[in-house]
Amino acid sequence: MDSSYHKKGIMAVVIAALLWSTGGLFIKLITLNSLQLSFFRSLFAGLVILALFRKDALKFNKWSIMTGLFYAGVLVFFVMATKLTTAANAIFLQYTAPIYVLILEPLLLKTKFERVNLITIVFCFIGMALFFVGKLSPGDIEGNSFALVSGLCLTGMFLGMRKSGEDFKWSTIFYGNLFVALFTSFSMFEITTLSSSDLLMVGYLGIFQIGVAYVIFSYGINKVEAIEASLLAMIEPVLNPVWVLIGYGETPSTFAIAGGVIIVAAIALRTVMVERRRRRKFVIG
Repeated sequence: MDSSYHKKGIMAVVIAALLWSTGGLFIKLITLNSLQLSFFRSLFAGLVILALFRKDALKFNKWSIMTGLFYAGVLVFFVMATKLTTAANAIFLQYTAPIYVLILEPLLLKTKFERVNLITIVFCFIGMALFFVGKLSPGDIEGNSFALVSGLCLTGMFLGMRKSGEDFKWSTIFYGNLFVALFTSFSMFEITTLSSSDLLMVGYLGIFQIGVAYVIFSYGINKVEAIEASLLAMIEPVLNPVWVLIGYGETPSTFAIAGGVIIVAAIALRTVMVERRRRRKFVIG
């Protein structure tokens, strides 16, 4: 692989992950409620994808529409979770999606279930349990639950994109944002005033944190190996609560930090182990 080509790919994935990681901070800072914020963010994101990909954004099949619905769930439930509980809880619990994929993929796509997957699942469930330990407010419990639902929706999105195929990836993103804008449009009637700062922040979230970030990631992932993209993308859950701590002053609990470390470490180690085994088979073969 050409060195400059590879470096551009790495840089693109890192930039995309950095953009994604800023979501928690701006969701916390914006004074709009969850549905209002989701409406504007998805409206801007959908327009970006439509402007850049036009025909590719509009074409669809049954799988891309279904996957778009799952993606809509990811977007809305993550915002609701971040508004109710800590940003660390929201992002790390959403990041449990690969665990559900490991469980469901052998059942739905008839792939082989491996022992390393079982070990990863056990450790991740231990990490997840830590988010529900200690002193929790009703908002934390509700927010944590929404974060888990967001992770389940992300699982549906991952599996659905496998079914719909590469040709429909932009339509999934476009229709997912379109569905969010349609489903949350009724919340616009409750807005009495819209500050310029809120509008600028939701504009940033839609245009850059979702729209541009996905475009950059798509560019980069074609220039790096899958394991590199997977590990570099972990910048998002690691930095998300850091930006919120710096810009909003929110401190995650010790249990949440421990749980997040366990989840990210388990997924990262599983990714490395599977890739090493794949390379050994390739060399032997």
